[in-house]
Amino acid sequence: MSDELAELLNILEIEQLEVDLFRGIGGGGETTVRIFGGQVIAQALAAAYKTVDARLCHSLHAYFIRAGDPSIPVIYQVDRARDGGSFTTRRVVAVQHGKQILNMSASFHVDEDGWGHQHTMPDVKGPDGLQSRAEQREENKDRIPEKYRKDFLRKRPIEIREVAPQDWFNPVKASDENNLWFRVPGAGGADAKMQHCLLAYASDMNLLGSSLRPHGASFFKGQVMTASLDHAMWFHKPVNFDDWHLYSMDSPFTGGARGFNRGTIYTQSGELVASVAQEGLVRPINKDKKS
Repeated sequence: MSDELAELLNILEIEQLEVDLFRGIGGGGETTVRIFGGQVIAQALAAAYKTVDARLCHSLHAYFIRAGDPSIPVIYQVDRARDGGSFTTRRVVAVQHGKQILNMSASFHVDEDGWGHQHTMPDVKGPDGLQSRAEQREENKDRIPEKYRKDFLRKRPIEIREVAPQDWFNPVKASDENNLWFRVPGAGGADAKMQHCLLAYASDMNLLGSSLRPHGASFFKGQVMTASLDHAMWFHKPVNFDDWHLYSMDSPFTGGARGFNRGTIYTQSGELVASVAQEGLVRPINKDKKS
């Protein structure tokens, strides 16, 4: 197991403080500026899982309320809304400095048989031969201010390869269709609950960027203020995130300084394992505006 994966698994190992009260690490993750949104979602799901027996999550719906402070832990309060015959419902509130930073509802379902169908996986290039996110960062390191460079270049546990990557610093207007391959090498030994937490963590990556592609806008150019506002996810089939998965995203609408984004996650063999939807802030920055 790599040091990066060990760190991520440690972040997702929630500490129980009391009945239905848990604590998660605030720092780590994808950035040291604020807590990565996917980390808070994954920790909230991990906290909910601590109160559920023998059922897997089939859906979660979360609202990001405030930016997380990476310098302190996050407290997770779990409300056992319902334990039914087939479905279990939990509500999780994430708190820092006495204020909510996220609230989430999650539903868990017993394993049942039923009819099945799915949309076909998009026909895109496979991961072999595509440039990795780590290679992209290395190529662009000289364009990053020195004070951010160490954080920018540090190794990460999730391997990402974009099918049609944009130049982060000089993007051109492009289709909102946004495909990438991702995986967590070494994660094959994690149980089904942790696989869900890992996928939930990664599902916040690149999704919001789909709504910027048609406008040729980039956070790196100082053109836009971005933040995830809400996040919904549905788990359809078992996950083994040690293997490559295609994250196929698009953005049907952007307006009013908000962008709506969707994603479907497939195994490399074409099985649809999860679906995602998210709205985010995409507020244009007017550099000429006086404060």
